[in-house]
Amino acid sequence: MRTQSADTPPEIEEILLEGYRRMTPWEKLRQVFELNRMAQQMAAMRIQARYGPNLPERELRLRLAALWLDRETMIAAFGWDPEVKGY
Repeated sequence: MRTQSADTPPEIEEILLEGYRRMTPWEKLRQVFELNRMAQQMAAMRIQARYGPNLPERELRLRLAALWLDRETMIAAFGWDPEVKGY
């Protein structure tokens, strides 16, 4: 049996998949939200490492938003051009 991930043994992947099968839709959705939250936290840490830990909250949020939104939306909604000010 071939697994989804090259570094995961088939028996471990089956345990993981069975766990997902047992989850309610609400539990799966909560898991997605939690993974998204962790991804945003890691992105914020990367931004702070690049631009400094004392970055104003608004600027941090704009740089985070620029990672997910296209340039035109960032300019129209926030007056922030990621190509000029950075991500």
